[in-house]
Amino acid sequence: MFAVRHTGKTGWLLLVVMLLLAPLSQAQANPRYAAIVLDADSGEVLHASSADATRYPASLTKMMTLYLLFEAMDKRLMRLDTAMPVSAHAASMPQTNISLKKGERLRVRDAIPALVVRSANDVAVVVAEALGGTESEFARMMTAKARSMKMTSTTFRNASGLPDNAQSSTARDLAILSLRLMKDFPQHYHYFSTASFSFRGKTYYSHNRMVKNYAGVDGMKTGYIRASGFNVATSAVRGERRLIGVVMGGNTAQSRDAQMAKLLDGGFVRATQLAGKAGKRTSADKLLVSTEPVRQVVRAEPVARAPAVLQRATLPVQQTLSVQQSLPVGDLGWAVQIGSFRVPEQARDRASDAARRLDNVDVIQVAVNEVNISNRRLFRARLVGMHKEQAKNACQRLSRQGMDCLVVKTTGS
Repeated sequence: MFAVRHTGKTGWLLLVVMLLLAPLSQAQANPRYAAIVLDADSGEVLHASSADATRYPASLTKMMTLYLLFEAMDKRLMRLDTAMPVSAHAASMPQTNISLKKGERLRVRDAIPALVVRSANDVAVVVAEALGGTESEFARMMTAKARSMKMTSTTFRNASGLPDNAQSSTARDLAILSLRLMKDFPQHYHYFSTASFSFRGKTYYSHNRMVKNYAGVDGMKTGYIRASGFNVATSAVRGERRLIGVVMGGNTAQSRDAQMAKLLDGGFVRATQLAGKAGKRTSADKLLVSTEPVRQVVRAEPVARAPAVLQRATLPVQQTLSVQQSLPVGDLGWAVQIGSFRVPEQARDRASDAARRLDNVDVIQVAVNEVNISNRRLFRARLVGMHKEQAKNACQRLSRQGMDCLVVKTTGS
């Protein structure tokens, strides 16, 4: 509090000046700080603070490593069971890592959660060398991809985010990357909400507490090196609106998360206000995102339909996948339930990902069923049109791959 002895206009003027000068902004108090919040659908920027200032990305770098890995999977250059060799260079990476040894091999299905949850530096190099031959060549691929996305202020020198004075990005560029990961690879987005994973008998837990502590957050990535401070990229849903936020340069993980929560709260309010004034606005700050078309990951093909009894469960969001074997005769009223989600697109993407993991299973339909549970509107993701034994076997396979599932009877439900 300030004691103001003056009276009249001079005293009030002094009080106003002192109050304006008293609270330092985040940028003033912390020169490493930068932040941006945007509407994921419109690209409209709802908050920006030093969003175009050069910063060290730290382990947010691994989002681009994952992007190129997902792209290779989409092109069928990599599969979940692809075993990648571990070089001496990869094995030498400092903490954080999963203690890989030279000469070992690491499957893609283990590499993805290791990068998301553990932020493993040795795994980042394994992926880099598998895709680029060398880590330095992969870094050039990363930078080239960044340029194609209009991440104009980003340069990568390694795949992990370990300290390198030449490796830099901005909050705005990393928001572009976050958005592209979600839109280009929706079938893989669920990995970014993974809370833990086990590898060779050891369980690792995520540093991303935003997923657990802020309602609506369903993923993205944290990062830290001494030069960068604590960074986080976050995506959150409230109602039908999705926001993406990036906070860089936090002094602690706790203060970074608190700032992100504050910015998301304000962002949702701001987005609602702007939506109400949409007809009156003439211009707005928009995130510059590449016009490169988003790839269509699930390609529907006409196939034999399930018996009529399943059509009663025909759902608001539904896609058909090709059947790889002849359809069995009998009761096809069983399904594998993958989970319940807040938005139908997320449920469909999760179910589509599950279907891809079951390449030898007769999957007739990927379906999403709207339900109301405790006054909450949710969307159940299911693989439907199976025999009971098929469904049980499918769920067992998914469970072995770390995906939660449940066998359910759809006939009469």
